[in-house]
Amino acid sequence: MQRTQVAIIGAGPAGLVLGALLHQAGIANQILELHSSDQLLSRVRAGLLEPGSAATLAGLGLDAALRRDGLQHTGLSLSFMGQRRRIDLQALTGQSLTVYGQSELSAELLQARAAAGSPTQFQVEQLTLEGWDSPRPLLRYRQHGQEKTLACDFIAGCDGFHGISRASLPSRAYRCYERGYPFGWLGMLADTPPPHEELVYAQHERGFALCSMRSRSRLRCYIQCHLSDKLAQWSDARFWDELHARLDPETAAALRPGPTLDKNILPLRSYVVEPLRFGRLFLAGDAAHLVPPTGAKGLNLAIADARDLAQALQAFFRGEGESALNEYTPRVLRRAWQAERFSWSLTRLLHRFPDQSSFDQQLQQAELAHLFESRAAQTALAEAYLGRLAG
Repeated sequence: MQRTQVAIIGAGPAGLVLGALLHQAGIANQILELHSSDQLLSRVRAGLLEPGSAATLAGLGLDAALRRDGLQHTGLSLSFMGQRRRIDLQALTGQSLTVYGQSELSAELLQARAAAGSPTQFQVEQLTLEGWDSPRPLLRYRQHGQEKTLACDFIAGCDGFHGISRASLPSRAYRCYERGYPFGWLGMLADTPPPHEELVYAQHERGFALCSMRSRSRLRCYIQCHLSDKLAQWSDARFWDELHARLDPETAAALRPGPTLDKNILPLRSYVVEPLRFGRLFLAGDAAHLVPPTGAKGLNLAIADARDLAQALQAFFRGEGESALNEYTPRVLRRAWQAERFSWSLTRLLHRFPDQSSFDQQLQQAELAHLFESRAAQTALAEAYLGRLAG
């Protein structure tokens, strides 16, 4: 039987950052991951870091990587009614964003973890959690044909919406708050320069669109699509034509189709679990909450959860009792609901809903116009986008 202080389920951002923070504090931990390392690093995910997230990563020694490969964005643009208008985040808040790919972040954290000799168990199968409501939890699993057992003091469930951590709990132990959205995002990663140096969010009668990026030479873009759509319906040519149609003329003129590296359809969902502590088991990241990607909050919430849980566990192992552990749920939920509020409001503002009336459409236009007539409205958006109101 193996033994560690904290067993972390899932090697996504929440799990890897938590593991790094615990290692930095001298707390032994192991990460158990269902997939192989190659599968983990091949995922195309969000890569927009709020200042608080960048500070947490810098504290883990990733300053050089962020400075070398990260793109600093001091603003973002909204496209509507054929015009592109900029919101100056730096002028409104004094802060900026960092574009840094999640796969690159995961690779950096895994490399640092391996160099430090911290165990990461990949391709874990048949994982079960035992005694999570007792002082001595156990994790049993199968790996490479061998049955294994890991004893620990705490379990951190960082294994996402479909993971085993929440599924291991009786349904009566927690409450779910959930909202489904009547559309999805069709996303493409392409080997071509972005049409603008910053993110461009587009509101259009044909539906929402977003031009983001992974680097100065790699474009990540999305268009709103029907939930019933299949990838086979969307040839590359059709995608580029539709994206071009939804952008303002200036951005569209700079758009250059390029080789497709990845294409997928993402359903949009809001989801919050309450509470987030169950004896010695804690939920973090997507296992605890999901937000629509419109507000770029998912990765940042995962990092913030890891930071808060690491601090609470450090306090416990220093002999300070369980008060910080008890505060974990309310602290994370305050931040999660602020992110849900902002993500929902931005999604509602920029998307076309199936039951939307002409009156609703005019209200959207009026709200966008107000946003660019009011510095206070722009400041509120900038503060929420940068995570300054989330705690």
